[in-house]
Amino acid sequence: MTATARTTRQMASAAATRARRRAGATERGGIDHGQRRKVIVEQLLTDIFQGRLHAGERLVITTLASRFGVSQSPIREALVSLEGVGIVDIEPNRGAVVRRVTESDVKEVCQVRRALECAAVRLACGRTDLTVLQELADAFRSAAESSFPAADGNGQTRRGKAGQSKPRGKSKPRGKSQTSVRKAIDSARQLDSRLHDLIAESCGNRFLKKELGRLKLLFRSFRDVAWDQRSSDSDLARFTEEAREHLAIVEALQTGDRKSASRAMSNHIRSGVKYWSRGLPR
Repeated sequence: MTATARTTRQMASAAATRARRRAGATERGGIDHGQRRKVIVEQLLTDIFQGRLHAGERLVITTLASRFGVSQSPIREALVSLEGVGIVDIEPNRGAVVRRVTESDVKEVCQVRRALECAAVRLACGRTDLTVLQELADAFRSAAESSFPAADGNGQTRRGKAGQSKPRGKSKPRGKSQTSVRKAIDSARQLDSRLHDLIAESCGNRFLKKELGRLKLLFRSFRDVAWDQRSSDSDLARFTEEAREHLAIVEALQTGDRKSASRAMSNHIRSGVKYWSRGLPR
């Protein structure tokens, strides 16, 4: 087995493990009733973006029901959700068929996300729990000052704390095991989700909150696949950059500065577009 094949297999295994954990899978492999549609959508999105399900491939309800250990109803619900975010087409006499997702699609998704998130963060100013914001500020500040490599303005890579220059490359950062890389990714994922969920909950607009909730599985699948690929080549520069972007959003929320909060959110999402595109199958 080649190194590339091993890496792909490891990524697939890790994604499946996370999905089962989040869904509350039972020891028999079944999915917790309240989480069925969500975990099926998450796993199918991961399979599509990691290239295990290909454009044009038909998604057979009976096959998927057997795979996930559920009835056909949650499979149908999941496929309708995927159609709603433009990832599958449900065609007469063919059922659900995987669409080809392109870099252009990612950019368009990010345009929609930027509009929604900027509106939400403006509305959340003055509505968000200050204690929670301080906890997030401390966490993002710590992440921004971590010892993982961070890209400087010249495109070179430097150490977050020591500021020691290091050429860009694919080698693993010295002293960082794959376990510590995985922990960094999991921590960054949790903080990212916590902040964006807090903003949605605090915006005070139930329609905006619902729309963000409908699309967030798509947003986060792009993110998770791209981050899993970064873990395989140990390119961790984005983590410290993203922590600084998140910190700017939190600090604007703390002061209630709507203009700064919206600008920081817009910059954050714009910066992430090129990284999300890297998660697409080639």
